[in-house]
Amino acid sequence: MTTLAITGGQVLLPDITVTRADVLIDQDDGEILEVGDDLAGDADETLDASESLVTPGFVNGHCHVAMTLLRGHADDKPLDAWLQEDIWPVEAELTADTVRAGTELGVLEMIKSGTTAFADMYFFVPTIAETVAEAGLRARLGHGVISVAKDEEAAREDAREGLAVAEEVDGMGDGRISSAFMPHSLTTVDGQYLEEFVPQARDLGVPIHYHANETADEVAPIVDEHGVRPLAYAAEKGMLEDGDFVAHGVHVDESEIGLLAEAGTSVIHCPASNMKLASGMAPVQRMLEAGVTVGIGTDGAASNNDLSMLDEARDAAMIGKLAADDASAVPAEAVVEMMTRGSAEAIGVDSGRLEAGAPADIAVLDLESPHLTPRNDLVSHLAYAAAASDVRHTICDGQVLMRDREVLALDEAAVCERATESADDLIARAEE
Repeated sequence: MTTLAITGGQVLLPDITVTRADVLIDQDDGEILEVGDDLAGDADETLDASESLVTPGFVNGHCHVAMTLLRGHADDKPLDAWLQEDIWPVEAELTADTVRAGTELGVLEMIKSGTTAFADMYFFVPTIAETVAEAGLRARLGHGVISVAKDEEAAREDAREGLAVAEEVDGMGDGRISSAFMPHSLTTVDGQYLEEFVPQARDLGVPIHYHANETADEVAPIVDEHGVRPLAYAAEKGMLEDGDFVAHGVHVDESEIGLLAEAGTSVIHCPASNMKLASGMAPVQRMLEAGVTVGIGTDGAASNNDLSMLDEARDAAMIGKLAADDASAVPAEAVVEMMTRGSAEAIGVDSGRLEAGAPADIAVLDLESPHLTPRNDLVSHLAYAAAASDVRHTICDGQVLMRDREVLALDEAAVCERATESADDLIARAEE
């Protein structure tokens, strides 16, 4: 057994309190052995966390990682126009190599900002899985199934690909990668395909993940055509079960919140994307009070425009208060819970907590900065003041992915150069 001790720091415990302690890790099993005092002498190697806060690695509950290549490509438009005029035409030109370049950039950014696990819906998923496995992160991955603008055979083939990919990538990366069946949304996948393929996904034993109630324009067509709210429609199609998770949930009413809570289906809140696309403000406080598991996600970097969970947490706290018209809503403790254990539970990965027996997925934040001074309340600082650049070390599955801001698993300069070249080529091809 090879052991690593993270020493000299203050540790965020599962009850969202902070104590001064060391963390001892079994690197062979990727597991936390002990959180306690003076553990350096029991370790083969140490990682300095003095003047630092040791937290669970952040869990990005919903993103489209390769969209880092479209960061800044198309801004300041509403969702439908943004997708149809700018995003989908570029995505039609994607290749496996392009997606690899964007994924490398995205996982690099996540490692540098303390994220150790994420859920991703996109295309060329086996390529994404290979890249994630090489980088050392955890992920739940799925192919984004779309039937709109496709003939029946093409739509059915896309759904078949979603199932095949879910089966292919599950268990990759020494078990760090899991999968899901991911219909894009309730308005971009026709009901006949949901009825046909969702039961097949259940037979595979994978959860269902999809965009739901992101904008008012996604709610009205379902109500008009089917006479029920979107999540009631999803329940009719077998897509609202324990372990499933939906992205956004901005325009949910009380009946849908009740359905989510009763079913055990989680919601991934993406506040920055919802603000930037003027999609609305999700009723996060009401969902939490109803017992819905709520996590936090960045969405894609094309609509955010970064993958920092610390930025997203601050946005979640701020917009949560506005949505509830209550300054006490979505407090710091709730936000920290949401971006760690909440997101982990939502996407079904075992992560998000620092205690003996838990996976050793850890971020260490340097506290020696003016914006983190004085240290009156470190939970408050984590929710409201900390930045991606404060992350000093990142550990996933017991392996050190970044030490003192140096990413060990990837060549940062080479990744950025490949991503720049790939983005230029991709956008040029789409504009021809």
